[in-house]
Amino acid sequence: MVRMYACGPTVYDYCHIGNFRTFVFQDLLRRYIKYRGFALKHVMNITDVDDKIIKSALEAEVPIQEFTQPFIEAFFEDMAKLQIEKPELTPFATEHIEEMVELVSTLEEKGHTYQSDGSTYYRISTFPAYGKLSRVDLSEFQDTNPTDADEYTKENPRDFVLWKAKKEDGEASWETPLGTGRPGWHLECSTMSMKYLGESFDIHCGGVDLVFPHHENEIAQSEAATDKPFVRHWIHSEFLQVEGEKMSKSRGNQFTLRDLIERGCDPLAVRYLLLSVHYRKQLNFTFEGVKRAESALQRISDFLLRVGEVPDDQPENPELTGQVARTLQDFLAALDEDLNTSAALGALFELIRSTNTLLDRRQVGAANRDQVLGLFGEANQIFAAFEAREQGVADDEITGLVEQREQARRDRDFQKADQIRDLLLEKGIILEDTKAGTRWKGAG
Repeated sequence: MVRMYACGPTVYDYCHIGNFRTFVFQDLLRRYIKYRGFALKHVMNITDVDDKIIKSALEAEVPIQEFTQPFIEAFFEDMAKLQIEKPELTPFATEHIEEMVELVSTLEEKGHTYQSDGSTYYRISTFPAYGKLSRVDLSEFQDTNPTDADEYTKENPRDFVLWKAKKEDGEASWETPLGTGRPGWHLECSTMSMKYLGESFDIHCGGVDLVFPHHENEIAQSEAATDKPFVRHWIHSEFLQVEGEKMSKSRGNQFTLRDLIERGCDPLAVRYLLLSVHYRKQLNFTFEGVKRAESALQRISDFLLRVGEVPDDQPENPELTGQVARTLQDFLAALDEDLNTSAALGALFELIRSTNTLLDRRQVGAANRDQVLGLFGEANQIFAAFEAREQGVADDEITGLVEQREQARRDRDFQKADQIRDLLLEKGIILEDTKAGTRWKGAG
């Protein structure tokens, strides 16, 4: 069994598309692991307590559970819209306080911690391997500011907090042997990953921004506590830019999925765009790019519908049979090569181009039809973005109008047929007359 951990959202706000680039990539990875026949246990934490959450809850004058709940629900709703499979386990930080205290106590017993102003810190100097993941040059740290971002006093600016003492009345806190307070962010992931996946596990995912210090700190505290290797493989996705600029609230370009849907973007097109660039390359998110993704998905949909119309009595084309087999090989080879999604998609579109040419010549057989549809069915197990919008999904009004137009054509009342076509176009429906009958698709 493959055991995989992914850093999940901190639920003080709606997740933005930069977050979802990471989550969509992780979904592709989990889908491909399963496609290749491996059993998978995937854990993704939900950080439902940290300084931002506590501050925002205090300002709203509500408990943190009440403050975070709408964002937790929104996160899972957005996951579903983006076809992101829910991991096997999604543990919440606030439900694992006891285990976090136990981990800090173990580190304390082994001499890796110290206390200051009621908080417990990890002393980096006790872990000589610190920096082995990020290869950060610790000499660049200057001991000029003895406090961290949360104004907790510590001996060395490289040290990090494990347990934070309560600072003011009304903030979320827990009474523990470590004192009244709350866990540090880094502590949460080590605790939950090792509880559900063991002290050593296979894959740890996250965005590249988490390499240092978050994942570096996870390694330090986990390996110091267990004396075992923490993670075998670290996989990080690159940053996402928006219209060529760094995404930030101050620039007004930090979009959530809900923002994009309000602007008319199809969530599947957003998913496709996020997967179209290799996960280790920066992705420039543009609204023009979303339109191109929508066009690409429509091209796939139209192609699948067209292939599906090949009659049962059409003889097999051996040349196409061979090409479908080679396409599958190329598709899987690309994904085997560090999940090269752009090359994998390129193989599919090359098959679409050549098959369309054969369809024009009526050189696609029933066996080829099933082979092509089967290939795209397998590809969709991994990409989860391809769908053929068949006529059967139309609502009653559209179905009725299409039937009326068909009858008008049979009656040679072409004026009425054209009027119905125009009416459907106003409703965003495009009709295509083929030898197999009339089919429709959305104008977008």
